[in-house]
Amino acid sequence: MTVFSTNALIDRTDDSPAAFATRWLPPSTAVISAHGEVDALNATEFADYAVGNITNAGRVVIDLTGVDFFGTAGFSALKAIEVRCAVGDVDWVLVPSKSVNRLLRICDPDSELRTCYSVAAALSTLNGKTPLLQLVTKSR
Repeated sequence: MTVFSTNALIDRTDDSPAAFATRWLPPSTAVISAHGEVDALNATEFADYAVGNITNAGRVVIDLTGVDFFGTAGFSALKAIEVRCAVGDVDWVLVPSKSVNRLLRICDPDSELRTCYSVAAALSTLNGKTPLLQLVTKSR
């Protein structure tokens, strides 16, 4: 695996079904992204990657809009991220994809995890501003 910079995706040369990246925004906001599939094979790797970047952050956006498949092990990774953020007093927001939303309806029916519909809305939320528009999807 090769890391180009904190602004670039990690180039995966192995058989991993996902790639992770962190983009830093001033002063101390990390936008941590995953692309591909998060499942039992790599959910711990995703959690470890995110937690490692949370250490240096004051605010975090977990951007999963590029995730095509999200297994139950991915939910465990989100709970690990939630715990790390709580311990470090780090404010965080999740931006889910459709597949992540599907799992959240089952694993987080009370919507305890704070989510936003886009990274821009998540950044506004972390800055204490309410987004002007919010996309509401209809459950089927």
